[in-house]
Amino acid sequence: MPHNASRYLAEGPRVGIRHFTYEDGAEFTARARDSKDLHQPWLFPPDSSPAYTAYAGRLIEDPSKAGFLVCEKADGSIAGFININNIVEGGFQCGTLGYGAFAHAAGRGLMGEGLDLVVRYAFGPMRLHRLEINVQPRNAASIALARSRGFRLEGFSPNMLFVDGAWRDHERWAITAEMIEEPGRR
Repeated sequence: MPHNASRYLAEGPRVGIRHFTYEDGAEFTARARDSKDLHQPWLFPPDSSPAYTAYAGRLIEDPSKAGFLVCEKADGSIAGFININNIVEGGFQCGTLGYGAFAHAAGRGLMGEGLDLVVRYAFGPMRLHRLEINVQPRNAASIALARSRGFRLEGFSPNMLFVDGAWRDHERWAITAEMIEEPGRR
């Protein structure tokens, strides 16, 4: 790596974002196991080596997905993850976000900083125009994160996604490239 080159795709004051690697499996799965109480029943990140390898492989190899690890700059530890799924190019230029903080980092504002970085990266180098987040209505922490980063509530979809053994209702939140350029937006 050149002398002043960063290991991150983008950096904020406390976190940087970078793509997943297969070598992140041990730390990621340990943090996922330690965070089950925080994540469930909303989220089920991989917590074993084989599950992580399959999960990371899809994010690394599938062009319709982009996975980002939110890492603390102080020590490089993984604070959480933000994935852009269902990337559609052409006239749509859109992707769907999914994210999760790990328990040791929850409530410290690291994911908000990371989400800002991912949004700017998506609208910059990735050339997307719109990002969507689908959230179960009772997932207050995820809704608060979307709202705090300037996403707008666009609607409600009953029985939208199959999560934890059942079809679940979801609120639909979105942001466009123009919205982050508005005065007062992040």
